[in-house]
Amino acid sequence: MLTLLGRSRATCDGHSRREVLRAGALALFGSVLPQPAGASARVTAPAKSVILIDLYGGPSHIDMFDMKPAAPREVRGEFDPIATSLTGLRICEHLPRLAKWMHETTLIRSVTHGYNSHNPYAVMTGFTGGNDQQDYFARPSNHPSMGSVCQYLGIGQTPGVPGYVLLPAYPGYSEGLRRAGPYGGYLGNAYNPLFTTCDPDFGGRKVTRGDLKDFYDPTIMPIGDPLLPIPKEITLDTLDRRRKLLDQLDRVASRSEIAGPEQVMQKRQRQALELLLSPKARQAFDLDREPARVRDRYGRDVFGSSALLARRLVEAGVTFTTIHTESLGNGHWDTHANNFNLLKGFLLPWFDRSLTALLDDLETRGLLETTLVVVTGDMGRTPRVNKSAGRDHWPQCGFCLLAGGGTRKGLVYGSSDGQAAYVRDFPVTPGDLCATIYHQIGIDPDTMVPDQNGRPLHITHGGSVVRGVLA
Repeated sequence: MLTLLGRSRATCDGHSRREVLRAGALALFGSVLPQPAGASARVTAPAKSVILIDLYGGPSHIDMFDMKPAAPREVRGEFDPIATSLTGLRICEHLPRLAKWMHETTLIRSVTHGYNSHNPYAVMTGFTGGNDQQDYFARPSNHPSMGSVCQYLGIGQTPGVPGYVLLPAYPGYSEGLRRAGPYGGYLGNAYNPLFTTCDPDFGGRKVTRGDLKDFYDPTIMPIGDPLLPIPKEITLDTLDRRRKLLDQLDRVASRSEIAGPEQVMQKRQRQALELLLSPKARQAFDLDREPARVRDRYGRDVFGSSALLARRLVEAGVTFTTIHTESLGNGHWDTHANNFNLLKGFLLPWFDRSLTALLDDLETRGLLETTLVVVTGDMGRTPRVNKSAGRDHWPQCGFCLLAGGGTRKGLVYGSSDGQAAYVRDFPVTPGDLCATIYHQIGIDPDTMVPDQNGRPLHITHGGSVVRGVLA
């Protein structure tokens, strides 16, 4: 089914934009947005929530889930495979907890594309036609992320909580840049996620990017919690003043027959204000409510805290949560050097611990069947180990791990050749992954939305639902 959604047009009603902007900077906190008129791009949805875990930098598929023990040493690397709970499947020895979970998951070993770039643009939008000259940094003309499309279409709006959250902070925050991927793009900034903030601690040690030599020090662990982005200067008096101004604007708007841009902005400002005042939102983001044993099980590092918060957000009714694993202090998987030490000493232990804690909790609480957990990265790594004991960029072959949300259990989908270099069968593109996620959350993957010029564009960029991974 092809569904074309339009954007309503309105004339300016003459209200002061400056007053609305003063009401505001609260729009950056995110909001629950109204469904566009006529939006009906719905399909039957087995999933109510999505948790997308983006292993930023390019996780080494050949050292994790697609090991080749019969290949030459310069290809197979230093790790050994171990048996898993799924008969016949072997994965990395440094993922012992996940090994016990594999009979409950779908492992795709045939993710492939040609977008060789370090940003989450392809992961979060499904678009692989970009290039670093134009698409490395976020632009208003970018394609919207999946979470933004969900908001635009009014999927799963829960009063008192945002519909789309990105943890632990905006992609690129350690480097003072804004990577393309998570934003509303041509749908507008109103559909951006709520970005939490995080200021990692390193045991009292002051750490800069220069100290890390490209993050390749496995001894540096970022500790901290993602937090609601409430500026320190926001007080109850400030909120009260803003509420009164919004009340005045409401009265003005009620006398207007045509909703202009300022009125639309005012509605979103109000929704953002309600989020700040919402006990439900504040409770969901308060990790101090969790017992110490639960905190320890997930891990006190930034990514363990993010996984725990993702579970709390699902419980609160958030539709789309993304964990982008980028932080100062080894916060990425771009292992051009020291690949095996960094994986063994840092990346695989926290990944194994935090992901299984999340899956255990979702299953125990009866949430896994309606929560789609997706784990992938921007690319895989080269089959051949380089002179720096690292692996370089390799988008030609990678992986995706799926759990819950109406996906099959105990399935390995697709395969690669004898050196995990090229996909042998059942290739899956980022657009296919997005189409599958949209389908499971209740959005017709053939839906089209308007760009900045009103031209209809597909939300999956040619991707198709991977039917073989669905229950």
